[in-house]
Amino acid sequence: MQCPYCGSTEIRKNGKRRGKQNHICTSCDRQFIDVYNPPKGYSEEVKQECLKMYLNGMGFRGIERVKGVHHTTIIYWVKKLGEKLPDVPKEDIIPEVGELDELETFIGSKKTIWLWTAVNHFTQGILAWVLGDHSAETFEPLWEIVKHWKSYFYVTDGWKVYPSFIPNGDQIVSKTYMTRVEGENTRLRHYLARLHRKTLCYSKSVDMLKYSIRLLLHYLKYWEIPVLN
Repeated sequence: MQCPYCGSTEIRKNGKRRGKQNHICTSCDRQFIDVYNPPKGYSEEVKQECLKMYLNGMGFRGIERVKGVHHTTIIYWVKKLGEKLPDVPKEDIIPEVGELDELETFIGSKKTIWLWTAVNHFTQGILAWVLGDHSAETFEPLWEIVKHWKSYFYVTDGWKVYPSFIPNGDQIVSKTYMTRVEGENTRLRHYLARLHRKTLCYSKSVDMLKYSIRLLLHYLKYWEIPVLN
């Protein structure tokens, strides 16, 4: 058995709740019952409504209060879709000018984590991203994607990591020309409660944050949510 919040297998029984076995995760101290498969009675319409509420700024427990669907069931739906989706929707346009930025957020007990994003200066949408700390090791996998764009130049905020990867003369340090990537990051914060600047909806695990970002980027691209099978 895994904790639905952090994925840990360090679980112990913790009494019963409403006649069902209750468990507690010794890693994140969150409690949960042992039945999470969504009841057969939930229609696709209800699932879509709950997920759209989640992707429009509501937290899991807020949706539970409004829709009466247990928050762990909604977590299950997000995880199920997030596991199937790619990091970003397919995009055929190669950016002539790329923009790179880092968005700060938190996981667990407010541990800092950075979302690095890359966009096309001239079109909407995030084209690549990675999660991790503020180091070159985290940025390297993103650069492995971005360098194949062979853009004329890349606009950044001047963070010290970038010159280690971007060739001399190809980096422009300018907050003025970063409106696209900063706008995309602002959209992420607007639509996903766990990325709001002042919120209690922090992700309990990196995986859950990844699933949420994948689902949100799909939603912002197509304005629809995949059907849950």
